[in-house]
Amino acid sequence: MSTPLIRVRDLRKAYQSEVETVWAARDVRFEAHAGEFVCVYGASGSGKSTLLNLIAGLDVADSGDIQVGDVNVSEADEKQRAEMRLNIAGVVFQDHNLIDEFTAAENVALPLEVRGVPASVARAEASDQLGRVGLTGIGDRLPRQLSGGQRQRVGIARALTGQRAVLLADEPTGALDSVATVDVFTVIRALCDEGVTAVVCSHDTRCRDFADSRYEMVDGRLERRP
Repeated sequence: MSTPLIRVRDLRKAYQSEVETVWAARDVRFEAHAGEFVCVYGASGSGKSTLLNLIAGLDVADSGDIQVGDVNVSEADEKQRAEMRLNIAGVVFQDHNLIDEFTAAENVALPLEVRGVPASVARAEASDQLGRVGLTGIGDRLPRQLSGGQRQRVGIARALTGQRAVLLADEPTGALDSVATVDVFTVIRALCDEGVTAVVCSHDTRCRDFADSRYEMVDGRLERRP
């Protein structure tokens, strides 16, 4: 088997209140390979979002090891973690976080322009990425002119711009109806079939139907499920 693109070992993260210690991640271990769709499910407050934020380098673990591509996220400083998100792992949240004044294509091209890629090259790749998520021909539309499902797919396209190999998605269908939810999971499944590695945290049980690997998060503990 190939070397894992994501590897998590003995990950721990706790939040201390005046009356108790709340474990968001407790001795978490898992890995994901190229082209793998990983679904992490569990109740609200179980630690799913914290796990994703730790892998993305948006939060820092108390202890443990996280490797994403060739980056040891656990040892990286804030700048290195930001570069990892720009070059290796794109992140998508329940709120698409698109810039309202930018067209779909401009939103998708933005990570490349941040890298200093010429605008014409960035726009050409943005068009290609929109095509990958089934949105050919909508590049000139503003976010308000798109449906909720379309906005989320634009967010996925933006997360993969620049040949990023990893998609980290936190409740990407949480604000969508049933039809749009299936559309988004179908797009992620197709991207994984092309070689993208996706870790999707979702309370929606339909996520499991599209996944290669399924994990349940309970009180910060991650358990593999059939």
